[in-house]
Amino acid sequence: MLSEKDVTYLKQVIALALEGVEEGAGGPFGCIIVKDGKIVGKGYNRVTSDNDPTAHAEVVAIRDACKQLGTYQLDGCTLYTSCEPCPMCLGAIYWARPERVLYAATRFAAADAGFDDDFIYKEINLKDSERKIPFIHYEDEDAQEAFEYWKRLEDRKRY
Repeated sequence: MLSEKDVTYLKQVIALALEGVEEGAGGPFGCIIVKDGKIVGKGYNRVTSDNDPTAHAEVVAIRDACKQLGTYQLDGCTLYTSCEPCPMCLGAIYWARPERVLYAATRFAAADAGFDDDFIYKEINLKDSERKIPFIHYEDEDAQEAFEYWKRLEDRKRY
């Protein structure tokens, strides 16, 4: 069930998405992050303006919120986004661990506008050799060295 506040925040991310398009920053996507009734992070898509394929609205907002809060996880936060997150943003959201995510448009509406992430959803489950971009695994015992070192650290910061 959405509260009036939730609807207000969703309207704000839709307006933020439009603002980004009007400024020529990138695609029509906006995101805000709220904690304790206060906006702690926000962003709109900046892929083309920053020449950064990772500068999706959710990633930009997560970076902003983490910087503002001085943490790498968004405990107790709600992420509001103008569209259902793509696979990359979904991963970033899970790493950031907000309390919940609310979105307005669906990924199908985004696909209709030319932002079709469906092929990525399909690629995730394919074997390395079957992907459109080949993934090649190099077996090397030294690759484990950094992990072994990490596991031995008693004061490691888990995330």
